[in-house]
Amino acid sequence: MAIHTFGPNAVDWEQRVDLGRLRSERLARLRAQLERSELGALLSFDFPNIRYMTSTHIGTWAMDKLIRFALLPRGGEPVIWDFGSAARHHQLYNPWLDHTPGSFTPEGAAKTGARAGISTLRGAFHPQAGIAEEVARKVADELREHGLADAPLGIDVAEMPVLAALRAQGIETVDGQQVFLEARRTKTADEISLLSQACAMVDAAYTELYEFLRPGVRENECVGLVSKVLYGLGSEYVEGVNAISGERCSPHPHVYSDRLIRPGDPAFFDILHSHLGYRTCYYRTFAVGSASRAQRDAYVRCREYMDQAIALVKPGATTADIVSLWPRATEFGFPDETAAFALQYGHGGHGRRLRDHHEVSGRGAAGGRAQVLDRGRGAGHAAGEPVAPEHGGRAGRGRPGRKRWGCG
Repeated sequence: MAIHTFGPNAVDWEQRVDLGRLRSERLARLRAQLERSELGALLSFDFPNIRYMTSTHIGTWAMDKLIRFALLPRGGEPVIWDFGSAARHHQLYNPWLDHTPGSFTPEGAAKTGARAGISTLRGAFHPQAGIAEEVARKVADELREHGLADAPLGIDVAEMPVLAALRAQGIETVDGQQVFLEARRTKTADEISLLSQACAMVDAAYTELYEFLRPGVRENECVGLVSKVLYGLGSEYVEGVNAISGERCSPHPHVYSDRLIRPGDPAFFDILHSHLGYRTCYYRTFAVGSASRAQRDAYVRCREYMDQAIALVKPGATTADIVSLWPRATEFGFPDETAAFALQYGHGGHGRRLRDHHEVSGRGAAGGRAQVLDRGRGAGHAAGEPVAPEHGGRAGRGRPGRKRWGCG
């Protein structure tokens, strides 16, 4: 059955994304993975993991600040320490953070799941302010209350002063990132719906981009157009738009410029944005005006690689099965797989923030560890050679070999 794409609004006449169910199922999966581990608790400073654990969000401006933190004790409830004003918002509007018996109250949330507190802000607070020590004290108090002070504490990312302060409290710290990644490896029905909505928004952006793309426009103008379309459709964060054209396509620089697009250019785009925290990494390559024979041949070859690989994406298949269909790095001009990384690269699981496992990669790039695909896991494919569009408008409604190649 096809994945449903619903409108973003809530309605009374149709069951759509159930955000309450989304919150509860995410937390249940994280709890289950914590129980399978040897950890006593999970401590997160990473925005995507905090959101997955607590279903809180304060905007993207603070994503790189390492100033909020959240704790999930084994057998306990999640606790978020946040900016004072943000903590008050959570207390008022996030009833799932009130862990007291009875009906929700802001006071109950303030005592249990939504508290004021800050971390070290990437070193911006002077060490003598004692912020790291205060973070460690808060965390250690919670662990002792749950009888977990002697169990390993899993942490995703943290600053060195915080780790030192936790050690001074007698807390053993270990890697906790893998617990988060395993918990969300398989998507829930609501997560899949949100990913579908996020992709539909990019579909719209690519349609506008196709109509706009022509000789004389600049890469940065394309980035602006895509961002405007996405924000207009309700995107909460346009993380980036790779806009690479002409000779800049090789080697791929992973950043747009003010280059003027010219007739016959390949123009590669990768649109990364977030819809309710569910993110896209959605590629397209266009031939501007017309496509050369070499570009057409590259398109057919890459499309064959992708179609054959996609046909293998099913429960029980492994990533090794998929990458076996692709050429080795040495076959297209690179000394090894590391040197070719991101040019021949397929990935699954990009949907849940930036921290999902990348389940498919070029040969050897993921340490040679094959992973088995399960139902509900995302798996995408990306090939690095220029390809003509298969999406939208006059340029790409056909399969390989059809003569719809140009745009502009």
